Amino acid sequence: MSIRIVTEAPLWLSLLCIGAGLICAALLYFRDKRLVDASRGLLLSMSVLRFFTVSILAFLLLGPLLKTIFREVEKPVIILAQDNSESLILGKDSTYFKTEYPKQIQQLIAQLSENYQVRQYTFGDQVRDSITCSFSDKQTDMSSVFEAISNNYYDRNLGAIIFASDGIYNQGQNPVFTSEKIKVPVFTVALGDTTIRRDLVLNKVVHNRLAYLGNTFPLEAVVDARRCLGAKTILTVRQGNVNLFSKEIDINSEAFTTTIPIQLEAKAPGLQRYTVSVRAVENEITTVNNTTDVFIEVLDAREKILILGAAPHPDMAALKQTIELNDNYQVESDVLEKFKGPIAKYNLVILHGLPNATNSVAQERVLTELKNAKTSVFYITGNQSSYAAFNALKTGITIQAGNTRANDCEASPEKDFPLFILDEKTVNAAARWPALQTPFGSFQTSPAVTTLFRQKIGTLKTEYPLWAFSQQNDQKIAVLIGEGIWRWRLHDFAEHGNQQAFTELISKTVQYLAVRQDKSFFRITAENTYPENRPVLLEAEVYNDSYEAINEPEVNITFTSADGKKYPFTFSKTTSAYRLDAGRLPVGEYRYAAQVKVGSKVHAQNGVFTVSPVVIEALNTTADHQLLFSLAQKHQGEMVQARELDQLVAKLKAREDIKPVIYNPKRLVDLIQLPWVFFLILILLSAEWFMRKRNGAY
Repeated sequence: MSIRIVTEAPLWLSLLCIGAGLICAALLYFRDKRLVDASRGLLLSMSVLRFFTVSILAFLLLGPLLKTIFREVEKPVIILAQDNSESLILGKDSTYFKTEYPKQIQQLIAQLSENYQVRQYTFGDQVRDSITCSFSDKQTDMSSVFEAISNNYYDRNLGAIIFASDGIYNQGQNPVFTSEKIKVPVFTVALGDTTIRRDLVLNKVVHNRLAYLGNTFPLEAVVDARRCLGAKTILTVRQGNVNLFSKEIDINSEAFTTTIPIQLEAKAPGLQRYTVSVRAVENEITTVNNTTDVFIEVLDAREKILILGAAPHPDMAALKQTIELNDNYQVESDVLEKFKGPIAKYNLVILHGLPNATNSVAQERVLTELKNAKTSVFYITGNQSSYAAFNALKTGITIQAGNTRANDCEASPEKDFPLFILDEKTVNAAARWPALQTPFGSFQTSPAVTTLFRQKIGTLKTEYPLWAFSQQNDQKIAVLIGEGIWRWRLHDFAEHGNQQAFTELISKTVQYLAVRQDKSFFRITAENTYPENRPVLLEAEVYNDSYEAINEPEVNITFTSADGKKYPFTFSKTTSAYRLDAGRLPVGEYRYAAQVKVGSKVHAQNGVFTVSPVVIEALNTTADHQLLFSLAQKHQGEMVQARELDQLVAKLKAREDIKPVIYNPKRLVDLIQLPWVFFLILILLSAEWFMRKRNGAY
């Protein structure tokens, strides 16, 4: 390190600073008569102190700078990236990797640290900035390592990368391509075994996430076999202790693969766990990859729809046949006098020709239950309808008409209908469909009514509603003023060869009406299944009586595993809701019970989720050393075997491009800003003052 003092003004002006110090000292101590009796030594000492004080202060007026030049030597950075995935201990060398190999890695780090800066990384399902040889990661993402290195060591003296892996990756991209930003040598350490071992693998099971109660649903199992020629196995699907499916498989080649379709029946609602497995063959290298669990949520939540008529009518049949095209809907059709079931279990009730003039007990019961349950209702008026009784329902539409005359009205589509979107072809087709039988009279609508079709009588487009929607006290209502829509379905088929337009119209209407809004004051949002190598995350929402989101009260939840172990947690508060990160949980099924107290009310929610095992590392246990060789070759490095780690130090030292870098950084600091300058002047003035005071010069 070198130190110099430079000034903004010419350096010769420092002579004037010295002169100013001499003059000031001489005038003060050799011309002052009060010091006549002072000894010559005392005068000389005080004058020297005054000389240095004035000279230094004058010199500081020149704006001097302290210039320092440092010499820094930065050792090359060597990055050691270690694969921590589970596949390394699934082969024949598992004992070596658990015992001897970690010791070799620590010895290598110690040797490298003598000449290099060693930075350690572990990679698998995530990147960590330390070496871990637990070999417990359930997935391998090699590309993330090179992305981390590229981001963290840009413009650094990065000497080389030592990349220790078996070359098997099942997440991310090919590391040979993602490492293109790296411009330093890459030395790869080939781990694992490249020998193709005898192994039977349940490669994957393709399935849907949802199924409906009572329906059959498909699975598709892909089975691979390596070096198992002539062996036989059995594929089974079990639920608990019940065997649901089995099939024998004859393996007729060394590299065998087959796809087996499976059909299962959804017999119980809720999250169902199915275990798919293939029976092990003799001398398999591992049986971990022979079994997998499939989780399917079986819904008993098909929207239940009731079509209830005053009497049998072709409109009811047309509606039922159209709605049943969607597996999400379960449709029942009945006439009023025969219907005995409760209304509350239905998501939507379609009333055809009701209410009528009979005012029967059955009709009164249905209308009362509809109102109390706030069940969505679709009124279709007809020749048997009582418009006085209809008006009393306060749907937002008032019909003043007698029951003796009718009009033939076609549909006139309303522009910019906001509740749902119909295809333009459907809208155009509806305008050409046959006329419906509508009552002759006058019609009034409240501002809350949204009209889909208006009545068109001949060529006259009226403002009267034909098909409209409203909402009253959280009850969704639709009204079709007219009967004969069965003709629309037939006409659609006659015109287009299908009923797509009519089906879309009915489906969109039913979908809008049947979906119920969640108005609960406490909600828990959770996944059905969490992989074992990811944290369990849940969210919660709490509402007050005005249905405003709040997050003041504390939300508690308890997970209970299948063996009865409990895991209590408290949600963290976000801006207006709650969030819980429960971390990683052991594999298994969990039930949760959550509750929150809002004022004097306690709200509770219960549910179930499953933490599923991740066995992707076991699907391929044959090391890919060719990938490691390509990676090293691409970056002018070399590949070594696991037991040749001690050779890496010599190989790195032999490289001419891995050398220390010497820096000479310069720094300029105003001299007046240095604390020691202030204390120097303070000491000089204090010493001078003490001498003068002691000898009575003041």
